[in-house]
Amino acid sequence: MKLRGDSMSISEAADAVEDISVDWRGRPCKPTKHGGMKAAVFVLGLQGFEMMAIAAVGNNLITYVLNEMHFPLSKSANIVTNFIGTVFLLSLFGGFLSDSYLGSFWTMLIFGFVELSGFILLSVQAHLPQLRPPSCKVMSSEYCQEAKGYKALIFFAAIYLVALGSGCLKPNIISHGADQFRKEDTKQSKKLSTYFNCAYFAFCMGELIALTVLVWVQTHSGMDVGFGVSAAAMTLGLISLVFGTSLYRNKPPRGSIFTPIAQVFVAAFTKRKQICPSNTEMLHGNQNNVPNHLFVTMSPNVTTLLHTEKFRFLDKACIKTEDGTERTESPWRLCTVSQVEQVKIIISVVPIFACTIIFNTILAQLQTFSVQQGSTMNARITESFKIPPASLQAIPYIMLIFLVPLYETVFVPTARKVTGRDSGISPLQRVGTGLFIATFSMVSAAVIERKRRNSALHSNEALSIFWIAPQFLIFGLSEMFTAVGLIEFFYKQSLEGMQSFLTAMTYCSYSFGFYLSSLLVSLVNKVTSTSSRGGWLSDNDLNKDRLDRFYWLLAALSLVNFFNYLFWSNWYCYNPTLSPTNTNSPPEDGKDLENSSNFKYPSRHIEGSHNIIIT
Repeated sequence: MKLRGDSMSISEAADAVEDISVDWRGRPCKPTKHGGMKAAVFVLGLQGFEMMAIAAVGNNLITYVLNEMHFPLSKSANIVTNFIGTVFLLSLFGGFLSDSYLGSFWTMLIFGFVELSGFILLSVQAHLPQLRPPSCKVMSSEYCQEAKGYKALIFFAAIYLVALGSGCLKPNIISHGADQFRKEDTKQSKKLSTYFNCAYFAFCMGELIALTVLVWVQTHSGMDVGFGVSAAAMTLGLISLVFGTSLYRNKPPRGSIFTPIAQVFVAAFTKRKQICPSNTEMLHGNQNNVPNHLFVTMSPNVTTLLHTEKFRFLDKACIKTEDGTERTESPWRLCTVSQVEQVKIIISVVPIFACTIIFNTILAQLQTFSVQQGSTMNARITESFKIPPASLQAIPYIMLIFLVPLYETVFVPTARKVTGRDSGISPLQRVGTGLFIATFSMVSAAVIERKRRNSALHSNEALSIFWIAPQFLIFGLSEMFTAVGLIEFFYKQSLEGMQSFLTAMTYCSYSFGFYLSSLLVSLVNKVTSTSSRGGWLSDNDLNKDRLDRFYWLLAALSLVNFFNYLFWSNWYCYNPTLSPTNTNSPPEDGKDLENSSNFKYPSRHIEGSHNIIIT
């Protein structure tokens, strides 16, 4: 038997699949001592407590900004969405620092304390009256002085310290926890999908406690006490992280992750006039001809990738210059196929990433305008107890703490029998399901807002606050599919040394969604305003605004976005190295191939790739 082209030696392949992990002292990890769920549980502790802290601030921040800082309603909504957007945008910075220089553990520890300092500063400002504008009734005709000068400076410094810390933490919590499972170990690899569901369960528990207990504390004991409790929760999260130090498997940083990417673009541009060879085995560093048996133990995050046909213009970076000399070309002029394929993966996931932005724009409404909806409704349950409007966001998480375990214990095993996948359905299928469901959240919101407004204007009656519960419930269900599916998709498509950065793209989607929300609010106000009156969302009084029309607009955008996603998810093709075919069934051309343990069917062609050819 002979393989066409230069084959990879067994020792080289073994080096490619070696799982490089060290303990906290820099020594090689022991499979029996380090990693696994016993280590990941400490990371899940940080996930739960950090989410509890940030959610208590973020979900009720609009109340503090409006009532204590005295910013107008539309400006307050934009401050909150910009803050949350910045949290998620900074996740890219956290992912870059972790993969390139610090490693996940040290990035989490350093920026955990940065976030803690922001909570403490917020608590101090909320406690001291001299650091806030004079008190007044915002919704009355009384003039309210807006926060300016050093008071505004302290406020923005505090929330953006929180944003910096939380943003750098988020992708590393997910990737560091997932790194505890050795992907070459079949048993631990199967637990990876379970870990993502557990991480989402910890997220839901943190959100639920924040939106019930902590928001109640903020409402009845003051925002200063509420922010102080957030600081205490963050402290507990850092303690949980430190307690697991001796058990963690740590991936060492590998230097700048952007340099190899930049080299591909520079080399491809430099050789843009070259013609790609019809025989791709002539490309520099092509490893399409690895013996089949080596793929049995190959990690999903190998550094050697097989060549694919998409974005062929980038393949020019792999063309050797034939000038009759044996000189070595600069890495800025000649790259390997694996290097180019890594860039192709990043480009390929961008449309998937973009399709989740509208989804997160809907989430932004539930944390801003929907909270204000609740403040105009009858929140009284008994004579002495009222539901804080921000606590409405707890409704989906009450449902999810029951649904997530059911999904893992009932749905996944059932779907696994049908599909043969360890995770039941593929990450892309999971994301699509959530995007479709999210549309109905805005439909429900629009219908109920119209009913609430008509009741207030024509009958002078306040609807029960529970009327807006369906929009939260529907979105919570959609988030269980989309959020977890997207994180799992990005992590499984990432290579060694890029797990945190690609996972951060998930959170970057949240960022763009919240920024888009701010842009839409401003744009809608501008387009719908007339000489006689302002736009749909220009008044501080929701009874004068037309929030229902804005919700209908978002429902339409969400539906269009879902069909856009169907196109791009069908177009997406996994690199066969990251997507070995399933042992239970043959591969499907161009479909999801990521959840299997062996690379069988070596002679079958995978659409968009050159597979191993035996002659």
